[in-house]
Amino acid sequence: MADKNLAVIMYKKGDLRLEEVPVPEPKQGEVQLQMSSVGICGSDVHFWTNGHIGDFVVKAPMILGHEASGVVSKLGPGVTSLKVGDRVAIEPGVPCRICHYCKDGRYNLCPHVVFCATPPVNGNLSRFYTHAADFCFKLPDHVSTEEGAFLEPLSVAVHACNRANIKLGDKVLICGAGPIGLVNLLTAKSRGAAKVIITDIDEKRLEFASKLGADYTFKVTSRDPAVTAQQIEETLGQPADKAIECSGATPSIWTAIYATASGGCVVLVGLGASTIELPILNAALREVDIRGNLRYANCYPTALSMIASGQIDVKPFITHRFSLEQSLEAFETAKRGEGIKIMINCETK
Repeated sequence: MADKNLAVIMYKKGDLRLEEVPVPEPKQGEVQLQMSSVGICGSDVHFWTNGHIGDFVVKAPMILGHEASGVVSKLGPGVTSLKVGDRVAIEPGVPCRICHYCKDGRYNLCPHVVFCATPPVNGNLSRFYTHAADFCFKLPDHVSTEEGAFLEPLSVAVHACNRANIKLGDKVLICGAGPIGLVNLLTAKSRGAAKVIITDIDEKRLEFASKLGADYTFKVTSRDPAVTAQQIEETLGQPADKAIECSGATPSIWTAIYATASGGCVVLVGLGASTIELPILNAALREVDIRGNLRYANCYPTALSMIASGQIDVKPFITHRFSLEQSLEAFETAKRGEGIKIMINCETK
C-alpha cells in the first residue's frame, strides 16, 4: 500500500490546498478505505468561499468532502461485517448511538454526531480515510463507485420526501433545480407522485429537469412570490399537495407556502439566511405544515436499493470528472456553477 495520502485541505476562507497527510489507521469498529469517488457538494464550495455555514465556522485546516465511496483496505479491531476489497458507500455522519434521538431512530438529530467536512471534523476527499464500519454500505457489483458516492445527495431526497409524506397521486412542487432539487424530483416520482412541477431561475437546469421526467418546469421571473405561486397553480392545475423547497431563497420559501394547498406540507431543505420573515398567518390559517429537514436517517439502504434496482438513474447527473490531483480545478469549476454534479476520482493512477 502506498504510504502517501494526498488530501484537499481548506485552511481558511478562499484558501484551498492539495497536501499530503498521514495515512490514518482504523480504530475499534472502523475500516480504512482507499477512496474511490467523491462528489463536490454545494456545502464544500460554501465553506471554501465563505469560511462558514451558519454556526459551523472553519477555524483550523479541514479536509473537505463527504459524498463518497471507497474500497476497504484494512479492518480495525472487531469489524466482521466487511472484508478487505469490499466496495462501499460512506454515510458521512456517525452518531453516538446511545442518546434518545439515536435510540428513537432519529440519529440525524444526535447532538454528538461526527459528520465529515463539518468543522472541526475532517472530510474524506483524500487518498485514504477511516470510517465506522456500520456506516459503510457494501455496493453490489453492478453499482459503480460514482453511483455509490451519489447515495449521499439521494439520501437527502429520500429523507425530504419522507418528511413530506409524498404518496401516490400527490401533486408536488419542488423549488430549485440544483442537484438536491433534481434528486427530489426523481424520488417524488418514484414514490408515486402524479405530477411534479419544478422551479428555477436557470433555463438550463430546467431543461435538465424536463429530461429527467419533470411534468412541468417553471422559470421564475416575478419578484412577487404571490404572483409566482398563482402562476404555478395555473400551470399545475391546482395548488400543490406538498412542496419541497431546495433553494433556501426567501422569496422561494414564500412561494412554496402560497402555492401549497390548505392542509398541505412544505419541507425546507435549502439553506439560506438564518433569520427570515415568513407569511406565517397564511400558513397557520390554512393549516399548511412547515417542516424542517436535517440530512437523513436510515435512508442509505433505501437510496441504494433505488439505484441498484434501476428505479432511479443518477448517472446523467455526473457532468464533470476530475482526478484527485485536479481537485483545485474541480472546485473552481464548481464555483463557476458549471454542470450538475462534479465527481473526483481519488484512486491512484
